[in-house]
Amino acid sequence: MEEIQWSDFERVALRVGTVLEVLDFAKARKPAYQVKVDFGDLGIKWSSAQITKHYTKEELVGRQIIGVVNFPEKQIANFKSQFLVTGFADENGDIVLAAVERKVPNGSALI
Repeated sequence: MEEIQWSDFERVALRVGTVLEVLDFAKARKPAYQVKVDFGDLGIKWSSAQITKHYTKEELVGRQIIGVVNFPEKQIANFKSQFLVTGFADENGDIVLAAVERKVPNGSALI
């Protein structure tokens, strides 16, 4: 594994936000949702997330997630993803969301 400097880590904006809306993403190559998240002062952003194996749309709404918010927008089919939803692959390669243990203000940075 390549070692990085603290300054490298500081450049990654990992922020918490609350899921407001979740839509099916029919045009994605792999099963995915389009997720609308409130990042507080950073605004409301959309992302594509391949998290359909472990999460229903209904259980995601109101949940806080962690996202990388300083990547450039990425075009995925007919959709622009504005941040990266973070998670870990389980033993089958399906994504389990990275999450906060307790509710914190939207937009809070991982430190």
